[in-house]
Amino acid sequence: MHDEKKILPFAALFVGIISISWSAIFVRWTDMSGVASAFYRVLIASIALWIILLAQRGSRLRISSRSVPLSALGGIFFAADVGLYNVAVLHTSAGSATFLGNNAPIVVGLVTWFLTRKLPSFRFWVALAIAILGTCLIVSIDWNHMRSSSSADLLASIASICFAFYLLTTERLRTNTDTVTIVVLSTTASAAALLVFSFAAHISLAIPGFQSLLAVAGLGFICQLTGYFCLTYALGHVPATVSSIVLLAVAPITALLAFFLFGEQMTRLQILGGGFILAAVWIIANQPQPSSLET
Repeated sequence: MHDEKKILPFAALFVGIISISWSAIFVRWTDMSGVASAFYRVLIASIALWIILLAQRGSRLRISSRSVPLSALGGIFFAADVGLYNVAVLHTSAGSATFLGNNAPIVVGLVTWFLTRKLPSFRFWVALAIAILGTCLIVSIDWNHMRSSSSADLLASIASICFAFYLLTTERLRTNTDTVTIVVLSTTASAAALLVFSFAAHISLAIPGFQSLLAVAGLGFICQLTGYFCLTYALGHVPATVSSIVLLAVAPITALLAFFLFGEQMTRLQILGGGFILAAVWIIANQPQPSSLET
């Protein structure tokens, strides 16, 4: 039973990582602005989630008033993350966006220390150092670009900070709120925030064609609905400091997808970098965990 409680959260993290790794691929296929594709991603997921929630609970639906403000805050953080990252993916190299957009573990570790005055474990920092080294190797072919001035790189960096606060907010919510409720409320808040921003910035939400529609559906059902439902479930059992490290596996998986789908070649250094990241994931996944929260 103890092993099952340990395996299930990491299995959910694994499925979530695979799903989220398709994000950059689908964003490229949408042929839309980054903010527009981000809006449809969370809109589709929120509609599906409300249907599932109402079908399951119907008249028995009860949402705690205490969970609404924090869920909305998490949704706003996520809206900023996905919107900024989508824009960055379209205006800078995929390698740079992936590297700069995956600095959440650093922010999570520092914020955890600031709030609790207790630094994450030594194992966390070792895994983080190895993962950052691996990520640097993956994007080694983009160093010349990264040394140049780029607003897209700045957007990707800010996105990683927003995602870190999304992780911390969701971890806090999972102490007394179930997975489905958190995902429904936060995803709805994300859609509302992106819709307001789109109108304010006069961003077109028109879907240009059938391929774009399929790509948008992939973002909604695979990356958002599946990916972040699994991530939210895992955050109820795995600390944000751990999950943020494991999420770095998105970088090598995305690189593999780009290789097979777009023919983007991987150098030996990039393959080695992927190995470092997987080693960091193994280190952090095998550290002793506190007793899990009940679902």
